[in-house]
Amino acid sequence: MNLPPFLLDHWLAAHEFATPSIRYNLAASTGPKWSVDELLALGGGASIGNVKIGYAPPEGGTRLREAIGGFLGVDPDWVVVTTGASEALLILLCLAARPGANVVLPAPAFSPFAVMAEAWGLGVRAYTLSRDDGFCQRAGAVVGAADARTVLALVNTPHNPAGSVMPRDEIRTLAENFAERGVPLIVDEVYHPLYFGRQSPTAADIPNAIVMGDMSKALSLAGLRLGWLVIADAALRKRAVDARGYFTISSSPILEELAVHALTNHQVLLERLSAVASANLSALTDFMERVSHIVSWARPEGGTVAFPWFNDRRDSRPFCQALAAQGVLIAPGDCFGMPAHFRIGFAAQAEGFEDALAIFEQVLRQPTAP
Repeated sequence: MNLPPFLLDHWLAAHEFATPSIRYNLAASTGPKWSVDELLALGGGASIGNVKIGYAPPEGGTRLREAIGGFLGVDPDWVVVTTGASEALLILLCLAARPGANVVLPAPAFSPFAVMAEAWGLGVRAYTLSRDDGFCQRAGAVVGAADARTVLALVNTPHNPAGSVMPRDEIRTLAENFAERGVPLIVDEVYHPLYFGRQSPTAADIPNAIVMGDMSKALSLAGLRLGWLVIADAALRKRAVDARGYFTISSSPILEELAVHALTNHQVLLERLSAVASANLSALTDFMERVSHIVSWARPEGGTVAFPWFNDRRDSRPFCQALAAQGVLIAPGDCFGMPAHFRIGFAAQAEGFEDALAIFEQVLRQPTAP
């Protein structure tokens, strides 16, 4: 099996881990980083010194599943712990795979969605999110992309890379429609509950919806490599646990303990993320107004990323390379199949975001800019 190059990972690895490192990382899709000491100091402090370094249960330890259930307001028995949302997706695609079947996915989207579906032998039927419509995900468009061979459909809200939010009533309508076809609806909620304006509850309690989440995005703890599935269907949940056992056996109990502590203090983590993201989004909004004759955007409704585009439809990669040479990293749109766009993250840079935008604007306004 030949997987296509993972362009986004190649781009990030070439700059994030370079020496010297990039000065301003506006390509990151996560929030401000926490150290282990900072995390353990929350809520009066915690220790991992007594954790036994063995296997955790394949479905995840009881305390972690209870913490995730409490975070989302669902039955902890519905929760299956995974190695990040990546493994959660792989499990669902593996269980759905069969000859001639297909999955319905958004476009643009995080590229592993389609690549991993095809790796499992599944066809991909895309519903296009229009920038003229603010990259909205609408139930009618998702249903319209399905056919008699569809076995899964996926929505991502808040959306990566565009930041659009699918209203709960649209998700419920979509889940009900697909339930009549016997097709589960996957709701990728890794950015929940980071919203700007109207808040949106989790879809985890909607019948026929399977929610994917993780510790990486809204909780700003990507290095824990922990995610989850919320599956109300007991039979499907049992199959997911079996698949998890085959794939990775279990999580690290050390990381699970850190995750329990983080979820116990999730309000602190979310408040820090919200403060950084809101302030930086405000600065980004002012910036986009100043340069609107060169680039346009749909202001994100949630999450930590936006997906602007060049008005003249130029390929953004040369510009991204020129900007990186000045110490500011954004992600070129070809990583998402849309070369005229670029993804900009506004939550990881707790300090210096406006300095980064000043460099961005200077390079953007240069007559010789790519």
